[in-house]
Amino acid sequence: MNKNIIFIIGGARSGKSSYALKKASQLSGQKAFIATAEALDKEMQQRIEKHKQQRGRDWTTYEEPMNITKVLEEIRNECNVIILDCLTLWLSNIMHNNSDIPYEFEKLIGTLHTVRQVSYIFIVSNEVGTGIVPENESARRFRDLAGILNQRIAEIADEVYLMISGIPLKIKNL
Repeated sequence: MNKNIIFIIGGARSGKSSYALKKASQLSGQKAFIATAEALDKEMQQRIEKHKQQRGRDWTTYEEPMNITKVLEEIRNECNVIILDCLTLWLSNIMHNNSDIPYEFEKLIGTLHTVRQVSYIFIVSNEVGTGIVPENESARRFRDLAGILNQRIAEIADEVYLMISGIPLKIKNL
């Protein structure tokens, strides 16, 4: 039986991660948190530690900035509740690594279809398309790719929430 893919999208500091954690914590079973952020400076190290403490002992954290499909495949039979936070950081990471972006997108989509057979998956991403058009080519490419990725995830998701000022708006429900 399929579990659900729940996609939570919104702007920076809109409450996406907190909402994902709240919703996912209501489910029973083994819980995993896949973090794509890297602790590249002291401020980010502090943020990561704070988030780990907020999750508590019920959650096993996997810090993986790039190969999230490998982690998903490894834990899919152990954990029936998974949060993947965040897609836009993952995209930034794979772009900086000069990865084959279309291949990585397809690999992720395929893996999500497999993992959803046994796990609830909460996916967090930033909505980056509502602001002004960036002035440089690299930023425009990132914005465009993030938009494509978000559309692909929203398409396969069972539920989609748009977070605005900490308020979830359900915009898709299958």
